[in-house]
Amino acid sequence: MECFRRVNPFRACAGLRVLGYLMLALVAAIVAVSYYAVVVYAWGPLLLGGGGGSVAAAAIVLAAFHLLLIMMLWCYLMVVFTDPGAVPENWRHAAEEDDMDESNTRTISNDVATDIVNPPLFTSEGQGNASRYCSRCQNGKPPRCHHCSICDRCVLKMDHHCVWVVNCVGARNYKYFLLFLVYTFLETVLDTLVLLPSFITFFRDESRRSSSASDVAILFLAFVLNLAFALSLLIFIGMHTSLVASNTTSIEVMLCTVSTSGFHARHSS
Repeated sequence: MECFRRVNPFRACAGLRVLGYLMLALVAAIVAVSYYAVVVYAWGPLLLGGGGGSVAAAAIVLAAFHLLLIMMLWCYLMVVFTDPGAVPENWRHAAEEDDMDESNTRTISNDVATDIVNPPLFTSEGQGNASRYCSRCQNGKPPRCHHCSICDRCVLKMDHHCVWVVNCVGARNYKYFLLFLVYTFLETVLDTLVLLPSFITFFRDESRRSSSASDVAILFLAFVLNLAFALSLLIFIGMHTSLVASNTTSIEVMLCTVSTSGFHARHSS
């Protein structure tokens, strides 16, 4: 039992950052596969050697593909490299600062030689209007601030830690995260639609089966991945749209759900 007590569970959370770097490589691989399938295999040859109508259609498809790809990658990099929101060092709640000023005024006016020790307004549970205190960061926690065990820091208006971006999603990069979801959804929908004709033609026309096995595998993989991501991202966009409309975050919804479940469990027993 003593051995288990010495185990630090937060080390396992910190190890998830390694998984995040693998996810970065996975994102790059998915983008590369989709780019090859759309540009090199399906629509690039039509742009270079097709007729008038095929060239125009290929030009429109490739222009939309590259535009969405650039916007998606820009938003992705902004989510990765933008600080989600750090708590200033030695942060104090405004109410506590007012109480300290009042205490100092009373001390000076009364010429008291001894120090006055005021009870802190920080509470671990953040009850009422009192601010909370993070024992791991040794700092105050502003309202709607939460400690991330993976990043080992407090994040302002933390929504969640996203392994896909190796970063927390918080007050300062949440906008880029939402834009990333939208642009990625549009890109995956476009990829699925423009790859669908090639996907169907390959299985219907035997003459197209002369393509190399690697091209066939990339076409199939790109189509399936983009379709799967488009469907999953639609759910995420709907969820975060609801969160924005209600001015809440994912972690706040989760904590509220856990608190409500615990309340019902206590009163039902």
